[in-house]
Amino acid sequence: MVNDTETAHQAWDETWKSENGRAIWLDPEEDVRDLVGKLKAADTVKALDLGCGVGRHAVYLASQGFETYALDGSETGIEHARQQTEKAGLEIDFRVGMMTDLPFDDAMFDYVLAFNVIYHGDPKTVGKAISEIRRILKAGGTYQGTMLSKRNDHFGKGEEIEKDTFIYDHDGTGDEAHPHFYCNARELVELFDGFELQKLLDVDHSHRRPEHWHWHLVAERLA
Repeated sequence: MVNDTETAHQAWDETWKSENGRAIWLDPEEDVRDLVGKLKAADTVKALDLGCGVGRHAVYLASQGFETYALDGSETGIEHARQQTEKAGLEIDFRVGMMTDLPFDDAMFDYVLAFNVIYHGDPKTVGKAISEIRRILKAGGTYQGTMLSKRNDHFGKGEEIEKDTFIYDHDGTGDEAHPHFYCNARELVELFDGFELQKLLDVDHSHRRPEHWHWHLVAERLA
């Protein structure tokens, strides 16, 4: 079931249709590479790339020996990710679905990754996504993800449709005219009730846009 503000996958589906649209989303993030090395040493086995897009992290996880699952609301993204997986000779269980209704069993995963994903929606949507992540993670399992910081240059711009949730078409193309939710550190900690935060950094993604601040977090699911 799709929530009223859970619409970002529609815009991304259009982005993934072109080579130019996919170009900057093909390489795994350094943060993910760094953590994956530690997870391998800890015998982490089963991983989910939530909001996998065109598969950059899912393919990397599979190449590192993880039993890898990947989910996205964009059928175009999933299809491209499948093609890359076949070319690499890897195996990944791909699903088309939404972050607020994950088609996985309780306590199924050792590691869930959602990079630039779960802040696409209003507070209710974001809260439901976090609840689903908590449900499918094993006790002691690791979550890694990002959230939009209130230091971000886009915070407060455009139409505020819910608390701290804005629709802002930053370049006039309509490509990102969907909801984005922003939070500060205190609010983020409250959102991730049931997790023990192990790392929390406010990082400027200026390689994409100036003053484009995101929270980078790693957290352990509590029993």
